[in-house]
Formats: sequence, structure tokens, C-alpha cells
Amino acid sequence: MRLRTIIVILVFIISFSAVAIAVQNEGEKDIKLDGGTRGIIDFPHHQHQNVLIDCNICHDVFPKTAESIKDLKMQGKLEKKQVMDKTCLECHKKMQKAGEKTGPTRCSACHTK
Repeated sequence: MRLRTIIVILVFIISFSAVAIAVQNEGEKDIKLDGGTRGIIDFPHHQHQNVLIDCNICHDVFPKTAESIKDLKMQGKLEKKQVMDKTCLECHKKMQKAGEKTGPTRCSACHTK
């Protein structure tokens, strides 16, 4: 019975690891995002996938399509600075406060002219 339990646990761990690795490699490695008047943003997509694991953290708001942020702004479904203030900065600052390694917490660190 103990051997059977160990085998079940190992199968679960291997299955979960395979799913996590598959999720981490979805989409483009790096994405250029429209940063509005402040310029293009080089977004390290795979790096975020590796840290967040759950794609829905971002993709509940942003569809998995090219130009989705620009499209949402044009449709009036996304306010100016909503992406940075409510999504990026909020997450980065929360991680920083917890003492975790995180991304930039200033606009100029991502926006390039």
C-alpha cells in the first residue's frame, strides 16, 4: 500500500511539472507592447510565465491576441495607465514588499522612446 501511494504521488508530481513547463513556453518569448505616448515596451513574456505560472492572472483582462491592449483602449474598455497602474505596478510592488525579486516599479524602466 505504501509503494502504491508513493507511485501515485510521483505520477502527480511528474504530471504537474509537465503542465507547468508547457504553460511556461506558450506564446512569444518577448513581446513589443504599445506603450502609448511613452514609447514601446519590451515585455519579457516567457519570464512572466515562469514566475506567474497561471496565464489567467493577465489574460483574464488581456486577450491572447496581438495588439489586444491597443484594441481594448480603442473600444473604451481600458483606461489610460490602467495596464501599468492596476496590473504591472500593483504586482511588482506587492512582490517587492514581500521581499521577492520583481520587475520595475517605475514607468521609465519599461517605456522606451
